[in-house]
Amino acid sequence: MTATQQNQIKDNSPVRFISACRLPTQWGEFTMYGFEDVRNKQEHIALTVGDVSSGAPVLGRIHSECLTGDALFSRRCDCGPQLEAAMKAVQKAGRGVIVYLRQEGRGIGLLNKIRAYKLQDEGMDTVEANLALGLPIDARDFSLAKYILDFLSIGSVQLMTNNPHKVDTLKASGINVVKRVPLHVGQNPENQQYLHTKMEKLGHFAN
Repeated sequence: MTATQQNQIKDNSPVRFISACRLPTQWGEFTMYGFEDVRNKQEHIALTVGDVSSGAPVLGRIHSECLTGDALFSRRCDCGPQLEAAMKAVQKAGRGVIVYLRQEGRGIGLLNKIRAYKLQDEGMDTVEANLALGLPIDARDFSLAKYILDFLSIGSVQLMTNNPHKVDTLKASGINVVKRVPLHVGQNPENQQYLHTKMEKLGHFAN
């Protein structure tokens, strides 16, 4: 057991660092860190570029897993394009972090997401579909990112997001969000209602 892991256990952190490696991508090379939520064995990662522990604010994104958008290129949402844009942005800046949380479907899971999509095919919006299934509108736990950022010695971020809940949660968790950086990409005819619902019912920023 490393000293860092001993400190995490002593501090009752729910996140345990596992290992790190190089991750070469089409946009450049990242360092990829693996973490485990000790409460439920959920696995999360962080991607970094450059020296993120210098104390200066770090350009970053907290991205929730979206298999359909990130890996299957679904046009029902803007998740995949947002992840791609964030990876490009931190590479261009030469310094940054992306925390990738395994919280599929705003925390409801992949199979429930498919059930919700079916209701959306029948005319409901994303909020109505979750509620019709007896599911929370948003079950994600963004506070997990605080422990990951702490491990990486990141105390302040310029956060790429359109979601005010992320900003509020990170601030409440003790992360200094010094600036919100809009991330409006991936709009297409298939996700117009989805993006409108996020603005009208979930309070996402339009710019």
